[in-house]
Amino acid sequence: MKIYHKFLLYQNKLLKPYIRFLLGLIEALTYLASLLLIAGVVYEHGFPLSIGEVQQIQVLYKIVWVVFLVDVTLHILLEYRDTRKKFRRLAWVMSWLLYLTLIPVIFHRPEEEGAILQFWQFLDGKFYHLVLLLIFSFLNLSNGLVRLLGRRTNPSLILAVSFLAIILVGTGLLMLPRCTVNGITWVDSLFTATSAVCVTGLVPVDVSSTFTPGGFVVIILLIQVGGLGVMTLTSFFAMFFMGNTSLYNQLVVRDMVSSNSIGSLLSTLLYILGFTLVIEGVGMISIWFSIHGTLGMDFQEELAFSAFHSISAFCNAGFSTLPGNLGNPMLMTNHNWLYISVSFLIILGGIGFPILVNFKDIIIYHLGRFWYFLKTRKLARYKMHHLYDLNTKIVLIMTFLLLVFGTLAIAFFEWNGSFAGMSVADKWTQAFFNASCPRTAGFNSVDLATLSVQSLLVYLALMWVGGGAQSTAGGVKVNAFAVVVLNLVAVIKGSERVEVFGRELSYDSIRRSNATVVMSLGVLFLFIFILSILEPGTSVMALTFECVSALSTVGSSLNLTPTLCDASKLLVALLMFIGRVGLITLMLGIIKQKKNTKYRYPSDNIIIN
Repeated sequence: MKIYHKFLLYQNKLLKPYIRFLLGLIEALTYLASLLLIAGVVYEHGFPLSIGEVQQIQVLYKIVWVVFLVDVTLHILLEYRDTRKKFRRLAWVMSWLLYLTLIPVIFHRPEEEGAILQFWQFLDGKFYHLVLLLIFSFLNLSNGLVRLLGRRTNPSLILAVSFLAIILVGTGLLMLPRCTVNGITWVDSLFTATSAVCVTGLVPVDVSSTFTPGGFVVIILLIQVGGLGVMTLTSFFAMFFMGNTSLYNQLVVRDMVSSNSIGSLLSTLLYILGFTLVIEGVGMISIWFSIHGTLGMDFQEELAFSAFHSISAFCNAGFSTLPGNLGNPMLMTNHNWLYISVSFLIILGGIGFPILVNFKDIIIYHLGRFWYFLKTRKLARYKMHHLYDLNTKIVLIMTFLLLVFGTLAIAFFEWNGSFAGMSVADKWTQAFFNASCPRTAGFNSVDLATLSVQSLLVYLALMWVGGGAQSTAGGVKVNAFAVVVLNLVAVIKGSERVEVFGRELSYDSIRRSNATVVMSLGVLFLFIFILSILEPGTSVMALTFECVSALSTVGSSLNLTPTLCDASKLLVALLMFIGRVGLITLMLGIIKQKKNTKYRYPSDNIIIN
């Protein structure tokens, strides 16, 4: 080995610890700069500012810009090999877009009019700088959050803390002067933010008269983040742009999004985001066609209304910008297509992303067979017999049965009650809509306090069961409910195994389903008991309805939410948080897990019945 090779090798070994320390310090500064940038944007758009404050915020933006430039440059210069392996193509594209912001600094403004001047002005404009810096901030924070998983931290605890962090951020945003008409208390702001992030829909104030268009934007963003899941979004950004995350990170994220394998993890995240955007886009168009020219809105207001309600429906949130929710008198006649569109958005959001991915596989399979037939005029020899996996079959059958049961029951009990005076088509549409909303959206077209006791009991049952696992819906989930029912049938029949559709259910699935049901009933009893003490003049039915609605993240109420005291509102907000994060997930994050032992105690029986 030549002498200068030895020198370079020695120098590399000597400098490596200092390089890592420097890059770690810069990385910490980028996290801080990302948080400061987001805080600056919120402050700029949330408060009326003086000229001096505007100048200070511009200085903050420039400091953040310099920090990001230094961070990217040092990583490329000092750790090019590692950076080249870690960065995906999009990360390199983002880096070059950041370097383009140096053009207005290096080159003077062109004197001649034309495309060059327009390009220079665009690169020097605030919009380009701010959007690019915000994207970098979200990428940095997402990458940092996912990297926490690589430190063997409790994934359940990280999931719960991430939801809590978004709720606190949303609380602060909703209290900004430009988000409300006449201000809002911190308890009501916390309650509304929790309801939005937990896609519930319970609100202690009138949404339409309390919040400004800026407040509606904050609410719908909180709904979208809460519906998709904080970890789903952060994992997507980290893996799609940065790419090379640790194996442990990928295993944890795979379990969170129910991916079949690590190799299909990124594609699963892409499918989740893709399905969400496509379904919400189609729903927005459908809603727009149903309300166009009927509500006295201009074109932009109609689009905003359609987008808001499409996102709110698919995420099963139940928020509406209209007074009286979807029971507004302007909607109650000649708008059946609106209610049908919202109902199907609720159903699609509530069946779960794994079922949507399975639908995609089925459609691709049939299209492939059809294309083969067109080319060869022969049917494909190979035929897949298990297109629908077990989870898909159970969720679809249970969803269909619950919708049919709910529609028939509500139509029967309310035909001459709350639906009196409506046409036959309107009655069946309202029955279907009110059977879909407890799945768990929380929209309402009629005052629920006017429903019969029997209809309210049907509502309670539908709310408690909820939607599918890995969906935007809440409840104990139709998956767990179906497993508990199948286990009950097996016990009654005297069977030692729980079998369905030619498959035997795993012991772990039965254990987790039974635990979910027991914990749900236990938490409901505890909170109803406490609220009965805090609200002594309220009926038990109203308290039970409120608690089931909160825990199942439904959002339906017997007009009780605005009348609750602050302590009761905080308890209901806690119940919404528990329902969104998940009882099992929350317990796994709080309680220290027992290590599996290699020995077993002798088995014994307890007398049952």
